[in-house]
Amino acid sequence: MSLLSAPDFGLSRFGDDLVLHHGQPIHHPDAPKKRVLIVGGGVTGFTSAWTLLDAGYDVTIIAERWTDPNNRITSQIAGALWEWPPAVCGKHTDKISLHNSKRWCMSSYRVFEKLQEMFPPNDFMNHGVRMRMANFFFDQVLEDMPDKGQLEKYEEIVGQMDIKGTRRDPSIIKEHAVNQQAGCVDAYQHLAPVIDTDAYMNWLRFMLECKGAVMETRRINGDLLDQEQQLLAEYGADAIVNATGLAGLELAGDASVYPLRGALIRVVNDGSKFPRVTEALAVTHDDTRGEDEDIVFIVPRNDNILILGGLAQPHQYALDLTLDSPEIKRMRERCNKFVPGLENADYDPDAALVQGLRPFRGSNVRVERELRARKDGSMSRIVHSYGQGGAGFSLSFGCASDVLDLVQELEHDIQPTRMGTEKRERRKPVADVYEHARL
Repeated sequence: MSLLSAPDFGLSRFGDDLVLHHGQPIHHPDAPKKRVLIVGGGVTGFTSAWTLLDAGYDVTIIAERWTDPNNRITSQIAGALWEWPPAVCGKHTDKISLHNSKRWCMSSYRVFEKLQEMFPPNDFMNHGVRMRMANFFFDQVLEDMPDKGQLEKYEEIVGQMDIKGTRRDPSIIKEHAVNQQAGCVDAYQHLAPVIDTDAYMNWLRFMLECKGAVMETRRINGDLLDQEQQLLAEYGADAIVNATGLAGLELAGDASVYPLRGALIRVVNDGSKFPRVTEALAVTHDDTRGEDEDIVFIVPRNDNILILGGLAQPHQYALDLTLDSPEIKRMRERCNKFVPGLENADYDPDAALVQGLRPFRGSNVRVERELRARKDGSMSRIVHSYGQGGAGFSLSFGCASDVLDLVQELEHDIQPTRMGTEKRERRKPVADVYEHARL
């Protein structure tokens, strides 16, 4: 029997962190099985499902659409370069979001890194996760920027012991032969998980099914709170996790949810028309100049495809962009400045341009209990996890860990509270956690 048909690896909680390890997940063998209904089949919903399954819950996932190479869902279109927040393509600048996102993203970093370590590239299990060097370029020296945010971001990255390969050096610009017209004068780099979203989402779905997840194609309309008790009864569930992304506008009655339209050009990265790109190259949006089209996002999707971005258009719902759209042409021109010969690249014959709507909120990423009471005054059993914007993969395991906390709160009838900036400290250093998890 293959590893994929009987997964002998899992996620377990140690302190406040999720740890990926060989062997069956660690949970109480005599705990009664309870079912959780997850609404949403993207990376947030699937990662929450994985975490809950390995914690001993039964899980049913319902979604209107699933991962499909011919009709990609938002999670497949994502750039999926792990980033320390705020991210390049679409930022959460709210203080609560930044505080939580820094914690969430490190949980994801460690799990993604461990996944590649346990099952290296070219292993028969194609999870699509690779650790690659990510390079970030700036047209000003970090210390000279009016807003010191980029300098603070770099210093925070250096302060994270788990982030490997950190280096700041202007010579990185020459090493990547960045065109002088790009105007770059400073740069830094570090190792980061980069995810082939098609491969990863397919692998994740198959792995979840192997672990016992039930998946049903279904569209839910209206506020979940109004139909919560009916859904709980219909699926025999004890809790509902809302991981519907942009649909949080309707399903959570959240008027602060809005789309940030994005698009990626896909080109062949085989080395025939330009030197093969093996590292990520990025320029973050500079808020001080008020421009909305200064992002550069060049990331190897896998060994054969390179993705070019980035675009971040708030409140744009229409997915009607083409390669001839003015903003797409400008996006391509910005990327062409960074890679010699990139203007000669062949388009991916399967999909030259992909586009989607990142789910943003007016305030912060929402990972919390439903605070509204049911019509009868009783406490809701809905847990929300949406609004991750352009950082769904970077935050996925950290958010899933908090979802598990909130579902377990429901079991103990703990009253819900608003998401705050405080989080209890880990009870074990992460290095010790992995040592204890080894077999």
